[in-house]
Amino acid sequence: MTDLDAAVGLIARGTDEITKLEELEERLELGRPLRVKVGFDPSAPDLHLGHTVIINKMRQFQDLGHTVIFLIGDFTGMIGDPTGKSATRKALTPEQVQENAQTYARQVYKILDEERTEVRFNSEWLNALGSAGMIRLAAKYTVARMLERDDFETRYKNNQPIAIHEFLYPLAQGYDSVELRCDVEMGGTDQKFNLHVGRQLQQHYGQPPQVIITLPLLEGLDGVQKMSKSLDNYVGITEPPGEMFGKLMSISDELMWRYYDLLSFRGNAEIAALKAEVADGLNPRDVKFLLCEEIIERFHSREDAVAAREEFIARFRQGEMPEDIPEKTLETGGDGIGIAAALSKCGLTSSNSEAFRMIQQGGVRIDGEKVDDRTLQLPPGFSGVLQVGKRKFCKATIK
Repeated sequence: MTDLDAAVGLIARGTDEITKLEELEERLELGRPLRVKVGFDPSAPDLHLGHTVIINKMRQFQDLGHTVIFLIGDFTGMIGDPTGKSATRKALTPEQVQENAQTYARQVYKILDEERTEVRFNSEWLNALGSAGMIRLAAKYTVARMLERDDFETRYKNNQPIAIHEFLYPLAQGYDSVELRCDVEMGGTDQKFNLHVGRQLQQHYGQPPQVIITLPLLEGLDGVQKMSKSLDNYVGITEPPGEMFGKLMSISDELMWRYYDLLSFRGNAEIAALKAEVADGLNPRDVKFLLCEEIIERFHSREDAVAAREEFIARFRQGEMPEDIPEKTLETGGDGIGIAAALSKCGLTSSNSEAFRMIQQGGVRIDGEKVDDRTLQLPPGFSGVLQVGKRKFCKATIK
């Protein structure tokens, strides 16, 4: 494998789409550092692992010797990104933008190399553009093209309001790529339209169009829905090491490989070797340990990672949980399921009646927490360890 093949393989790992791959290969062959931009609209700066997927990819570009531009959208943040919104989004004040930008910076340098990161604020050029410049910029795009975007199209058909300033957001984001002369811009799959606007504007301004890389949204601990604080299926990067370790150990063996692809800095060959070892009989738990330690070391320290692992193992040795817990997925048609029915379907009780008795006697726990409510409903997306008595366990996922 050539150095180019290895670089392309690392960059492509875990991505959703690269537009266009041949252009990326051509630019990598130039032998100069590429300018790789990712924009952050600082409206929700408390990061969880789902947010770090794209930051990890930025770090991979840094490790390959390229220049990463961490662009704080302090100007566009005052417009408000309409992506995926069914209504006009409230704009942030300049004070809110600055406060959130500082919070971002404190967190992202746990992943990025600060010395190899170019931090920019798009107010540098968008403030200077002025009203006349904004009119000239708007003249380079049509309303018809704007309405091709799914959220705009849906709102237009449903007679929901679209403010004129919302059309300016993708234009301003695209103009960032012109000012920064980007070779590559990355974003989530929900940003695809905005990224293409940047590519088209660069062509209008006589620049080579940027390569676009979109990355998928990371599934949460349940393995079903995207990682989200509102769904309580997330791992926050500022959580205590022991809590992070326990949450990550709860994911399914199948989801573990997805997390390796999107969150680990290990090379493709090393991950392939780990998969082969598991196929040959290595306990997936041991490979999951490696993933947990890598992630905790990144956001805390090596000592914290080792301590979290030892604490986790000690809990098992004390008889709190077995090392290998059977897993079961309960299909409910999206309606969820009562706790008693879940216990019986997982084989932890012989019937719903026995489940009710065990709850009344205080013998039922979820993730170590005692269950007192006989009417408890487990919603779609739930994932956790159900326990009856001291020795019956099942990791249940509700779909």
